[in-house]
Amino acid sequence: METEGVRSSLAVPRCRRDRARKEGAEKRRREEMRGEEREMAEEKESTSIPLSQAVDPENPAKAPPATPSSSTRKACFAVLQSWVSKKFVTGCVVLFPVAITFYITWWFIQFFDGFFSPLYNKLGVDIFGLGFLTSLLFIFSIGIFASSWLGATVVWLGEWFIKRMPFVRHIYSASKQISTAISPDQNTTAFKEVAIIRHPRVGEYAFGFITSSVVLQNDKGDEELCSVYVPTNHLYIGDIFLVNSEEIIRPNLSVREGIEIIVSGGMTMPQTIAPLETPPRKNHQSIRLNRIPS
Repeated sequence: METEGVRSSLAVPRCRRDRARKEGAEKRRREEMRGEEREMAEEKESTSIPLSQAVDPENPAKAPPATPSSSTRKACFAVLQSWVSKKFVTGCVVLFPVAITFYITWWFIQFFDGFFSPLYNKLGVDIFGLGFLTSLLFIFSIGIFASSWLGATVVWLGEWFIKRMPFVRHIYSASKQISTAISPDQNTTAFKEVAIIRHPRVGEYAFGFITSSVVLQNDKGDEELCSVYVPTNHLYIGDIFLVNSEEIIRPNLSVREGIEIIVSGGMTMPQTIAPLETPPRKNHQSIRLNRIPS
């Protein structure tokens, strides 16, 4: 009986300790839950928007006005973005023609340098640009030779042989017309003057080149006409118009300036164009206009 009493007396403190442990664990758990609920409530308060400031998706005009600080930041960012984009585009506009010029010049030098540089390499001379200078001297010598009587004869024989070839003659004829148009020797096949004619309707004008002139003989008398070439595809394709010489406007532009205007799409057009004085009438070819008998 005494041992049972001792055991019962020892079991009582154990139960109390276990109960205290459980109560302490439950208390700590409750405190943790309260802390989590408190944190969640703070997050909701920080992310929630008052009803007075809520945005109505169906009526954006009722949206609350932005704060002065946010509107100022947006305005500064828009101004900075516009300034950066404008300066970047300006840099591209400035560097684009420079890059194209250097690229074409470099390609031009390498292209002509490649004709005579292999010859100098075989001789043991390796100087960059020497082949290019030799090519320029060679072209200059060809120009001197072609201007002489013997050179003109050789060129005529070469053209006669090329024009007998079926496919090559068309390519040569088209390229010859373009090169003749900008040739400093203004012969009968080159562009004579820059002309402005009324085309295709009244109030509209077209750029062209006077290639020749002719006198049309009809019942009313002689009428002087000029053959005006109006390019429709840069320079090598166009239409021919016979226009009365008095109706042609001759601007103060050279043939090369006119070609630059057409090739550039009108971007090199001067701001003011003044007409030149009408040249005196010269001897022209005559065409007799005969009526077809009924």
